[in-house]
Amino acid sequence: MDDWNDYALILALYRAGTLRGAAITLGTTHTTVARRLALLQKRRDARVFEKVPGGYRATQFGEQLVSVAKKLEDIVLLSERLHLTSSDDLSGPLTLSLGEPMSQFLLVKELGEFARTYPNIQLKINSSTEFADLDKGEADVVIRGAHKLPEHLVGRRMFKLGLCFYAHKDYCQRVQKKDWRWIAPGNSAMWPEWLAESPYPDVPIGIVIDEIVTRFHAIAAGVGMGRAACFMGDVNEDMVRLPGSEPTQSYDIWVLTPPDLRDQPKVKLLMQFLIDALLRKQQLVEGQLPLQ
Repeated sequence: MDDWNDYALILALYRAGTLRGAAITLGTTHTTVARRLALLQKRRDARVFEKVPGGYRATQFGEQLVSVAKKLEDIVLLSERLHLTSSDDLSGPLTLSLGEPMSQFLLVKELGEFARTYPNIQLKINSSTEFADLDKGEADVVIRGAHKLPEHLVGRRMFKLGLCFYAHKDYCQRVQKKDWRWIAPGNSAMWPEWLAESPYPDVPIGIVIDEIVTRFHAIAAGVGMGRAACFMGDVNEDMVRLPGSEPTQSYDIWVLTPPDLRDQPKVKLLMQFLIDALLRKQQLVEGQLPLQ
């Protein structure tokens, strides 16, 4: 294969696992992705992906092509970054929307680094539990966690968010087991399912806290036991995973922009910056970081 677009297709389908997910990454339709995949496999006279329940999986030959594609991607991205950073269009306002936990606990230093590196870009951070509506111009770029997304948005599917059960490091020793209590989220519809997955499904709820960050601080303060993102809990020296609990994979994390903004130099620059930052922290986000 001599065409980078073929390798981009391979990477998109490998990372997304579905035609629709690959289509979002490539900014096209799932039927186009299916057609391009069929043509690619016909030209190579070999299967690159095989159909499995829920999507597609790379064959052994496909894994080899994925390895090559990743190396080519690094070269392409380096070239794009060199072009973008030399562009005269890297100025003016740029709005990023992301959840408060991610802005506070995962990317705050990186966002500061972006602002220092590109001082002519006025980066505005819209950090809240409400996702910005890209179609209404509420943001230029979003980092969004979701199982399903509007098909017209373009960007990159990263990886899944890891969640686990935590308590203050002294909680289980300091508090008698009969007095243990859960700190539950306000979305009570989800809590029974989460509770069933926990190592202590019979422990009652002691307090309900709707806001994610406040709930996390309550867990860290020893108010009770609770569930939190691994990128929050695993790096907090005052918290430990509850005995018997393992990270579970939640929704996918996406970096997205509207189609009409995808070619703006400053938008492309921010998106690639965020993608690189998230990739460096993939183990932490997924809950796979080795713990002491």
